[in-house]
Amino acid sequence: MEIPAICGGTPVRTTPLSYGRQFIDDQDIQAVTDTLKSDYLTCGPRVTQLEEKLCAVTGAKYCVAVSNGTAALHIAALAAGIGPGDEVITTPITFAASANCVLYCGARPVFADINPATYNIDPASIRACISPRTKAVVAVDFTGQAVELDEIRAICREYHLTLIEDAAHSIGTLYKGQPIGSLADMTTFSFHPVKTVTAGEGGAVTTNSKELYDKLVLLHAHGITRDRDQMEHPTDDPWYNEQVGYGFNYRLTEIQAALLLSQLNKLEQFSRRRKEIVARYDAAFSRIPQLQIQREIPQSDTTRHLYILRLRSDMLRCSRREFFDALGAEGIHSQVHYLPVYWHSHYESLGYEKGLCPQAERYYQEVMSLPLYYSLTNQDVNDVIYIVEKLIDYYKK
Repeated sequence: MEIPAICGGTPVRTTPLSYGRQFIDDQDIQAVTDTLKSDYLTCGPRVTQLEEKLCAVTGAKYCVAVSNGTAALHIAALAAGIGPGDEVITTPITFAASANCVLYCGARPVFADINPATYNIDPASIRACISPRTKAVVAVDFTGQAVELDEIRAICREYHLTLIEDAAHSIGTLYKGQPIGSLADMTTFSFHPVKTVTAGEGGAVTTNSKELYDKLVLLHAHGITRDRDQMEHPTDDPWYNEQVGYGFNYRLTEIQAALLLSQLNKLEQFSRRRKEIVARYDAAFSRIPQLQIQREIPQSDTTRHLYILRLRSDMLRCSRREFFDALGAEGIHSQVHYLPVYWHSHYESLGYEKGLCPQAERYYQEVMSLPLYYSLTNQDVNDVIYIVEKLIDYYKK
């Protein structure tokens, strides 16, 4: 039996691996450099080109690029008409923004439990959470796997709810052969550096509804328009613009758009490599009884953003924290995704209590995220597998 580094053994790696990181090549750098030398750093042609590109990638009719994924969720919630007195159902296993966007509108998030095998929101739990105040569902494609869209869309139609798909993790994923981004009333994206493609920061909302699109355009740019058809007092003055509603400065810059346009040209190869790494991890870890791998629904052809390692705690002589620290000592800097949203102290102050979603809470206590990104080498992947196997062998009962 090999002794873990944390117990005095020799670490497998001297160069650490993080759970995620961006990949930037010369084409990306040139795209940004060209933009910096151009006439426009904001409000220029590259943002429009990006929105057109995202429509092509997702199959959506309309797209609004915004400053980050949180801004995307915020304006999607506002465009859905969410306001004080409303309830919106979402998952607790997500970044807090998926629920915070509801609070921004003065409404109340309601947390549905997860499927313990897929880690995505459970449609049966959504149905159980519906009340006369329910206005929408924010369904999160956690780790990149599509939610059970057929079931969730049917529930939303039955109760006349708006479906916002939080696809911060899932660009490049297909559901029943169709790209994520065109299958919900609105779909939101994030382009943070650890995501499959990045703009540094950045986000977008896609929709097939012209009515929602018009609202989103106004909301992301101060509520100001140059469209005469939207003005109360149109004129022929070429300089004239008019604020017709309440909005925000959530615009994406030309610099970010240029980077993301370049990154999207590599989406297919990024997706292919991530799938290769996930397949190797799954093949290795599915043979280890002390571990549980995430189950994929057959409808989802997933471009995975996160790889979740789940410990069967009853079969190990260590806690999740001990295993996490042991990985770090071997050179694997993992992360935990996510603390259930309603466990955050702010949500506690709003009256949310532990125990709301038992499956989500048990999930949180047993998981961590392993390295998954395009530039991982085969040797890096081999090291991750070897380290996990080494620690399991040492800590198993």
